This record gives sequence, C-alpha cells and structure tokens, in this order.
Amino acid sequence: MSVISFSKRLFLGSRSLLSGMGLTFGYFINPRTVVTQQYPDNRQSLQMFQRFRGKVIMPHQTDNTHNCTGCGICESACPNGTITILTRKNEETKKKELEQFVYRFETCIICNHCIEACPFDAIAMSNDFETAVYDRRELVQQLNQPGSHLATGDESKTENKTEK
Repeated sequence: MSVISFSKRLFLGSRSLLSGMGLTFGYFINPRTVVTQQYPDNRQSLQMFQRFRGKVIMPHQTDNTHNCTGCGICESACPNGTITILTRKNEETKKKELEQFVYRFETCIICNHCIEACPFDAIAMSNDFETAVYDRRELVQQLNQPGSHLATGDESKTENKTEK
C-alpha cells in the first residue's frame, strides 16, 4: 500500500466519521427533529407499507359472507402445505361448499403464492406485523368465520372458473 493511498483512505475515513458525528450532534442540539419512533407508544398510529406481507386473511362482508368456493387452488399452490381446505357437499344444491379453511401460520413462508393463485380474490395478506404468541396452538387458525357462507352470485363463478 502506498503512502498516497493510505493518506487518501485516512482522509476519507476521517471525513465520513466527522460527518456522522456532526449529524448526531445536530440531533443532540435540536431534539425536536426526532427520527426514532417510540414503538409501543405509537401503536395506534403506526401503519405498515401497503406491500407488506403479513398473515393470510379471508375478508368477510358485513353479512358474514366470503368469496371462497373451496376449490382448493390455493391449497395446491402452497409450497409447504400451510393451507388445508375442508369441503362438504350441500344436500340441497348438490354442490361442494367450504366447511373449514385451516391456515397454519407457524409453517407459512409468506410467499404469496396462494393469494396469486386464488381466482376469486377470497384471501389476502394482512398488514398485521405483531404475530408473536405464547402458545403455538394459536398459530393454527380457521379463516372462515363460524356460520359464514359463499356470497350470493358467486355460485356461477364456481362453475365457470373450476371447469376451465
């Protein structure tokens, strides 16, 4: 290493050190320009980015209906078996309907394949980032709410999209 390159590196290193220390000293002098967010205190106003991938959720309308037809495309798109779809045959209509949508967050790799594969937009990724629990059994969830059913008008979607 030559003397010129050593002195150049020493000068640039000293300049960047003084620049960082100047910024820190500026925050010390003027404490109103706070950069750090006080996480537990600002929990009400904190919003994650729109592209953030959290848990898989199943949005329900106000009348407790959802768009999931129980086709199982999301289950087959999941690379590690995180989703299990349990269906039953409706005796009146003789069609398959969703009984349980079981989601295991403990094994989810948050890859978004299930969301992209769903032809009915029945599931989505939430923006919830506080997913820590004390009991592992809480990580296995049933996404469809008790008593929920397929939204009206979606039966024709089931026939058209699953036959293709």
